[in-house]
Amino acid sequence: MKAIEVRNLNVIRDGKLVIRNANFEINKGDYVGIIGPNGGGKTTLILTILGQIPKLSGSIKLFGKDIEEFNEWEKIAFIPQDAVNFDNNFPITVKEFVSLGRLGKNKIGRRLNKGDWEEVNKTLEFMGISDIANKRIGEISIGQKQRMFLAMALVRNPELIILDEPISNVDPITQEKFYKKLSDLNYKEGKTILVVSHDLSAVFCRMNKVICVNVDVNIAEIKENTDIQGIVRKAYGEHFYFVFHRHECKGEFEK
Repeated sequence: MKAIEVRNLNVIRDGKLVIRNANFEINKGDYVGIIGPNGGGKTTLILTILGQIPKLSGSIKLFGKDIEEFNEWEKIAFIPQDAVNFDNNFPITVKEFVSLGRLGKNKIGRRLNKGDWEEVNKTLEFMGISDIANKRIGEISIGQKQRMFLAMALVRNPELIILDEPISNVDPITQEKFYKKLSDLNYKEGKTILVVSHDLSAVFCRMNKVICVNVDVNIAEIKENTDIQGIVRKAYGEHFYFVFHRHECKGEFEK
């Protein structure tokens, strides 16, 4: 089953064509990197897929339904770029924050039950943040905040996870831990994941598809014989040259 189907999509923002005639499909279980230069339209593309920006023309289907008719938003978790920018003085613990993800439309106004808290504890453990569960959110690092937000998204068991530049201003070791968790979610849990990222090594090392966005939108499968230089030049220009830096590649998760 297709998680996302985009056909002949055109999007205008501030009077400018930002996405031009995009056509692509994302299958359930895909792990997709979205790359491209700043201002190229990456965030616009995902916000349009989520129905937050109107399209000029074309069609979008989510899990087989036209976006205009789609109403199963609990299947989708979205973490925006500025998720970690919040009031550090807000009096809530990491565990309490993650538990907010269990407050879906059917639980508004109701207290969480034992099963909800078991799911919260399980997700904290999976994300490796059980040790900070009782800390106030203002006391933890940026990397821990990013994992906390992902935990809040995961705790309601979404089928599709979309992250817009989830890793920024953190050290390479923290970045590697975060991408490793995403790989686990994809390979072990079968989650469909889309990640807007500037870390091209992480994209081509870990993911199975890449979407290049710079007004035009190109999608390619990532395989051993994939022409990586050719793919990135479609987004960054003919003079762009890409060099890998060290990543624990996806093969680590396929044993």
